[in-house]
Amino acid sequence: MEHDPELGHKEPGQAANEKDAAAVVSDDNSIESVPAATGSGLLFRLRQFEAQMDKKLGIESEAIVRKQEEDKKPVPWLEQLTMALLWASGTMNTSCFATGFLGAEFGLSLKQSILVTIFASIMGGAITGYCATFGAATGLRQISVSRYSFGWWPNKLIALLNSIQQMGWAAVSCITGGLALTAVSDGHVSLILGIVILAVVALAISFVGLNAILVYERYAWIIFFVIFMIIFGETGRFADNTSPPAATGTTLSGAILSLLAIVYGSSASWCTMVSDYYVHYPANVSRVKVFLMTTFGIAIPTSIGMVAGCVVASGFKNKPEWSDAYDQGLGYLIQDMLYPRGFAKFLLTLLVLSGINTNVISIYSAAISFQQLARPFAAIPRFIWTIFCFLCILALALGGREQLNAYLQNFLSLLGYWCTSYAIILFQEHFIFRKGNFANYDLENWNNPAKLPLGIGASVAFGLGIVAWVMGMDETWFVGPLAKTIGENGGDVANEFTFVVTALTYLPARYLELKHFGR
Repeated sequence: MEHDPELGHKEPGQAANEKDAAAVVSDDNSIESVPAATGSGLLFRLRQFEAQMDKKLGIESEAIVRKQEEDKKPVPWLEQLTMALLWASGTMNTSCFATGFLGAEFGLSLKQSILVTIFASIMGGAITGYCATFGAATGLRQISVSRYSFGWWPNKLIALLNSIQQMGWAAVSCITGGLALTAVSDGHVSLILGIVILAVVALAISFVGLNAILVYERYAWIIFFVIFMIIFGETGRFADNTSPPAATGTTLSGAILSLLAIVYGSSASWCTMVSDYYVHYPANVSRVKVFLMTTFGIAIPTSIGMVAGCVVASGFKNKPEWSDAYDQGLGYLIQDMLYPRGFAKFLLTLLVLSGINTNVISIYSAAISFQQLARPFAAIPRFIWTIFCFLCILALALGGREQLNAYLQNFLSLLGYWCTSYAIILFQEHFIFRKGNFANYDLENWNNPAKLPLGIGASVAFGLGIVAWVMGMDETWFVGPLAKTIGENGGDVANEFTFVVTALTYLPARYLELKHFGR
């Protein structure tokens, strides 16, 4: 393979040379060299600046390049725990806590809400856990991995969807964290300012790169685990564990399916970027270990945060003043339900940081996805894309700050739909067409369009999956014809229908693609 100059392999921290900084590559795989000796052009200066920062701070100037096995170092057992702890920090937050209130709003009992939450968290976590097994084995970021299924051109849509998804998820975290910051300041810090503060701090950590993220996230979860245990301890006695569900019959079935879709989408949404954080592990790391640590590293912390929300929401019947506080904002509720007030303010201040944990991961992966939209985009330094994502997140969070619950319901459900199609396509490609063997992947040509699949089979299956989403989705702005048939308020069956349609169509479509085009 003829490697592109700006994508050539570099060891971590190694500065890019002037030729790297001056190369601009077009999508037709041709190379146009800009004279480096003149030192002219904005791109040249930005690449030089990034190279200097990489040398001094290790900011990952070549983040999307495949990590070669000879450049990987043995990972001690403590660092291997990061496969679980990273996601514990990213999921045990105020967003998950807020999602836990949806079960009661749908008319479910406390027991039903808890069972659905735990089951859906494990299902979504397993989707992400499977995709995680590709990172160490290939040395590629998640969007690069899916080129072996979706091909060069269709995979650009996946990169774009992933970027949008990560920025949307970060926006949700900014809103919930901003609400907490407003409450702890007794309204002196506006929601807008709170959102900006959270986004700026996350930007600073993501700016540095993978090493800083892994160190930060390895320990950040401890604080929030303790806080949620305190929430359980102080609010559990007010939980209503006896009242029957408000919804009955097929309406109850629809409510369960809709909550299942939302919680599943929350956990499955990590699957399109999970390998980004595993590329530094040796290829011989146990795939079973990767799967289990990732699955439960997501499912358990997500369940802790959401179940806490379920418990508090059920307590509204016994503590009506909590409902009034919740109407003002999530942060005001947390202050009212915990005691003494000074201690509640302290915990709320710490909870504000939980939004940063999610944002750090999301900003980093969104920037990497943007770099893979087109070769010229790869030549733009990662730190520029990081700043761009930060600005987009601010816009989304500020625009959606007044409608948090509707935002959560619609956005989290949509996440699960396309992640289901994505994961089943990767699964079938790996186990059916590549015999479950990474030796059947031409990893040296990961960046060569001529050596990758055309992506026809994946495009057909993914496109029909979109039809399945529309048929089965239950959103505030649209209820699909299948969803309408389930109860008074509908029931979301988009994930289940998408799974079946994608699985049944990818197999023959990919077979025909291989038969006629040979790749």
